[in-house]
Amino acid sequence: MTELGADTTPELLRDAVRETAQAVSAAEVRILPVVPRPGKVFCVGLNYREHVTESRRELPTYPVLFPKFADSLLGGFDDIVLPPESAQVDYEGELAVVIGRPGRRIPEENATDHVLGYSVANDVTMRDYQYKTHQWMQGKAWDASTPVGPYLVPPDRVDIAQAGIRTVLNGAKVQESDLSMLIFSIPRLIATISTFTALAPGDLILTGTPGGVGYRRDPQLFLAEGDTISVEIDGVGIIRNTVRTTESRA
Repeated sequence: MTELGADTTPELLRDAVRETAQAVSAAEVRILPVVPRPGKVFCVGLNYREHVTESRRELPTYPVLFPKFADSLLGGFDDIVLPPESAQVDYEGELAVVIGRPGRRIPEENATDHVLGYSVANDVTMRDYQYKTHQWMQGKAWDASTPVGPYLVPPDRVDIAQAGIRTVLNGAKVQESDLSMLIFSIPRLIATISTFTALAPGDLILTGTPGGVGYRRDPQLFLAEGDTISVEIDGVGIIRNTVRTTESRA
């Protein structure tokens, strides 16, 4: 097994042999997105009450869903490169769910059996593009914009229902909540999504962000050249990215 993806089942992960003789320091390698080539990436909007409130929207009764693509993803320590077209690049710390068993119309009570594990994500958003229309995809699905990683944590290694989540920008905490505050639980999201499309191993679900996003602050707060942005989830891990401009990345 060289990467997590469509062929990675919970059994394969459990029985994988650790090749310690070939081990190298994490500092010597580039860590790819936790699933480098997912077949499908589902994202959830408005899944924390405080984010719904700051967005001045009504509490949803059905999950707000939008797509990203494999090309949207970055590794957990890659640079976030600001696109020259957008002046409102925002952060959104989130839990990522990695699917491990295929299924369609999965009952909510069986949904956690389909989870391979959890990771950390930053749903970086170009707000000026997001709000060009009432659909969000053009602000969310930019190439090489969404860090996911750095590692996969199996469900039996973390109490995800009580895990805290926080986003830190240049040393200042800008988002903080815990996953018990999700409006739509992980089983509910899996059941809802699998109603209209089959889920497969390696598919990702980004479960939504807490309040505190930059667009809703006064004054507004957007990512800028040289910023360091991190997202941490207790028991799952931390991603940390430096913000660069296209020119400085070249």
